[in-house]
Amino acid sequence: MPFVVYIVDDEEPVRESLRILLETHGFDVRSFASGADFLTAVRRGDPGCVLADLQMPEMDGLHLLTEMTSAGLRLPVVMMTGFGQVAIAVEAMKSGAMDFLEKPLSEEQLLTCIERAKASLKQQQQTTERQAEASGRIAKLTPREKDIFDRLALGMQNKMVALELDISPRTVELHRARIMEKLGAASLSDLVRLALQLENREN
Repeated sequence: MPFVVYIVDDEEPVRESLRILLETHGFDVRSFASGADFLTAVRRGDPGCVLADLQMPEMDGLHLLTEMTSAGLRLPVVMMTGFGQVAIAVEAMKSGAMDFLEKPLSEEQLLTCIERAKASLKQQQQTTERQAEASGRIAKLTPREKDIFDRLALGMQNKMVALELDISPRTVELHRARIMEKLGAASLSDLVRLALQLENREN
């Protein structure tokens, strides 16, 4: 699927000038006059980034960020700000925006931001894939193996696991070997890494 730059700005001249500029650089561009129009049209899972004006009627940039989060739209967002709005733009970054640009926009800074957004989205997709893979591997464990895996991932020694689960250390060792084999783990650090990936996905 192509990487799309979504422009959300209530001023048509701004939308049009940005569209022409970005299409000249080979980007697929879709523009919207309001946050509501954008939310109606965009589909979850579509790759791309959002250039959103911070100051818009009805739904401003901060409100748009909130609505995107609620809708599960995990697209990098770059806020476009007017004079004197930097403090609000910083607030937007704390709320999840990737970056902000001051108007009038610098072509070089704009293109740099979009390339950074592409890299961020790629990294996000790779993380999601790793988390799904970890979840699939861990789902192969039996309930007893999952109990032991959870404790090993917390750094507990075999003897501690055995004591807590009221089984022998030898039994823990046998389960641990099967867990490592099922998960394709070569070391305890691999188990911990899988556990962290699963935890991040659930959060």
